[in-house]
Amino acid sequence: MIVDTHLHLIDKAALRYPWLSGVPALDRNFSHDEYATEARRAGIEQALHMEVDVDPADIAAETAHVEGLSKKPGSLVRGAIVSCRPEEPGFAAWLDKVKADPFVKGFRRVLHVVPDDVSEGALFRENIKRIAGSGLTFDLCVLPRQMMQAIALVDLAPDVQFVLDHCGVPDIKGKDEHPWREQIAAIARRPNVVGKISGVVAYADPATWTAETLRPYVEHTIASFGWDRVLWGSDWPVCTLGGGLLGWVAATHALIAGASETERAKLLSGNAKKLWRL
Repeated sequence: MIVDTHLHLIDKAALRYPWLSGVPALDRNFSHDEYATEARRAGIEQALHMEVDVDPADIAAETAHVEGLSKKPGSLVRGAIVSCRPEEPGFAAWLDKVKADPFVKGFRRVLHVVPDDVSEGALFRENIKRIAGSGLTFDLCVLPRQMMQAIALVDLAPDVQFVLDHCGVPDIKGKDEHPWREQIAAIARRPNVVGKISGVVAYADPATWTAETLRPYVEHTIASFGWDRVLWGSDWPVCTLGGGLLGWVAATHALIAGASETERAKLLSGNAKKLWRL
C-alpha cells in the first residue's frame, strides 16, 4: 500500500488561487472524491495534503478546509503540509499557534515563484531555524538553478528536517541531467534532507514519456538519498498534465521492480509513516 505525501485539492468556491488562471488545465475544482476514486484503485491508503499556494489571506482557511475534509467518512487525508511565510515578521507567533495542531505535519513556502533572494533574507533564515525541535518538516520546492540557495538554507538549519520536492525539479523533457545530477548528490549528503519522488511526469513530454524516460532521474535521486530517506508523492492533480495518477503509480512500480520488498515498502509508505508518525 502507498502513502501519498503530496496531494493537492482545489476548491475554488472555498479558497482563492491566483496562479491558477495561468494554468488553464488545472483551473477547476479537484475534489477529494475525484482523487480518492483513482487513489484507491492505485493502492493509496493515506495521503498528506500539500498546500496549493492559495492567496496569502486564505492560508489559515486552507488548513481549516482540508482538516474538515479529513474528518469526513472515508477520507484518505491524514494531515497537511501547510503554507507559510517565513520572510514575514509574524511568522514566530504563527508558528507557535500551528504547532499545537496535530493535523499540521509540516510547512512549505514555494521558492521558485518568488525572487531567489527571498530565502537568503536574515528573517527568513532565522524563522526557518525556529522549526527545529517541533517534529515538523519544511518542504523545499526549488528549480535546479536555485539548488545552491536550498543547500545554504539546509546548512544554516541543521536541526530542521527538510524534504526536497519533485526530485529537485529536473528538466526531463529537455533531457537535461547536468548540473542537476551533481546538485542532487550534494544536497543528499546533508543528513537533514529527504528526497521526494514526485512530480516528475509533469516535467516530461506528456505525449511520449515512458518509465524509461523517468528512470535516470528517479534512480539517481534514490541512489543519492538511499532507501531510508526517500518518500513518494503523486503531485495530483499536477500529475494529470503528464498522464495522470494511475500512469504515475504504474511507472513507479516499474521503476522499483528490481528493489527488495523492504526497500519498496520504505519508499511507498514506511518512511512517510515514520517521519510524520502516521
